[in-house]
Amino acid sequence: MRTFILLFSLLVFLGCSKVNKDNYDSLRVGMSYDAVVAVLGKPNSCDSVGEASSCVWGNVSKNIKVRFIADRAVLINAQGIQ
Repeated sequence: MRTFILLFSLLVFLGCSKVNKDNYDSLRVGMSYDAVVAVLGKPNSCDSVGEASSCVWGNVSKNIKVRFIADRAVLINAQGIQ
């Protein structure tokens, strides 16, 4: 029974990805990093150079990428979401 509950919880967690079309559609150029995190949650990775950073939510096949300059989104794109 305990294994069933653990497995069910894991499936529910994986099925609730914030990397989806509705969340992607709610992102706008000019949003702050904190506002994007409020929509998508903590990014899986970020790379920074000076005032510019690029963050990725999701994985190689299904992701949302946002580029920030001075803490504001300047480029938003997605792959594998419907």
